[in-house]
Amino acid sequence: MNQMNSPLIRVGVFYDGNYFLKISDYYYFQHERKARISLEGLHEYIRHQVAEEEDVDVRLAQITDAHFFRGRLSATEARDKDRLFHDRLLDDILMNLGVQTHYMALKTRDGRLQEKGIDVWLSLEALELALHKTLDVVVLIAGDSDYVPLIRKLNTVGTRVMLLNWDFKYEDFKGETRVTRASQQLLEQVTYPVAMHDVIDRGLQQQDEVVEAMFVNQAEPAAFAPSTAAAPKLARPTGPTAAGPVGTLGMSTIKNLKNGFGFVVMPPNNLFFSYADLTEGDFNDLREGDWVEFTVGRNHRDEDCARNVRKVPAPQMTDGDDEYEPVGVHATAEL
Repeated sequence: MNQMNSPLIRVGVFYDGNYFLKISDYYYFQHERKARISLEGLHEYIRHQVAEEEDVDVRLAQITDAHFFRGRLSATEARDKDRLFHDRLLDDILMNLGVQTHYMALKTRDGRLQEKGIDVWLSLEALELALHKTLDVVVLIAGDSDYVPLIRKLNTVGTRVMLLNWDFKYEDFKGETRVTRASQQLLEQVTYPVAMHDVIDRGLQQQDEVVEAMFVNQAEPAAFAPSTAAAPKLARPTGPTAAGPVGTLGMSTIKNLKNGFGFVVMPPNNLFFSYADLTEGDFNDLREGDWVEFTVGRNHRDEDCARNVRKVPAPQMTDGDDEYEPVGVHATAEL
């Protein structure tokens, strides 16, 4: 039980997972920083910010609980959408940082997957922990007005609430305007509203070490670096270079890249792929004209697309060739 005269500030961090991942995607694909948010760095920033607001030494601001809430695809749906690896990678990151995960199955409504009940679950968990672990400050990483009742209840029990919120706008690959902005009701109810978009832009400009540490280091681990093995000699294909059935292996060049997605040259229709389709490496390291290996998949519109994409060295040409065409290797892969 927390002692009233204890100088330690107990901090609980609660993530609305989809909101946070949207923020991380923005900085990775849209923002000039081109890097993902580091959870470890974000937690260090939270400690510094809480210490400043509570007027204590940063050593006395300690995160004692951290929880991540998110709707999740079933194993079958995740496999079909090539999401199993990415979900497991996120789990590993959260587990290594001691962040407790809370998943709720996504529900299909009107043909669309929807997340229902996560805000209620997060609110109940946050209030329970604030009461039983006597948290001094709850840090909420969310933007939805559905969390207003939680904040009001935390205020009544004497727990201060810090809201990390973002305000930005951009156009997605479909040309549609996307806006992320925290509810004004949330901002009015919390004790410490923190406009993270301003904090980050100002901190990066001033080369603030705490803000810089909020981003994942772009140095790529050797285990995920593209293979440097010599590419096999491939003959010029004879006949059409259509993608072929699902599971067909292919090798070609990247035609276009933009904000997290691109197209692989494969006449008559170039194949769409996104950052989630990469099996290794960093999407932001890809360049137009790079050679990639991939398997043919199908998207939600039942159109051909590229899956399991990875950068490879340019193939060697056979004698007499003066150019190289895309190759659809008609052999199915294990999916």
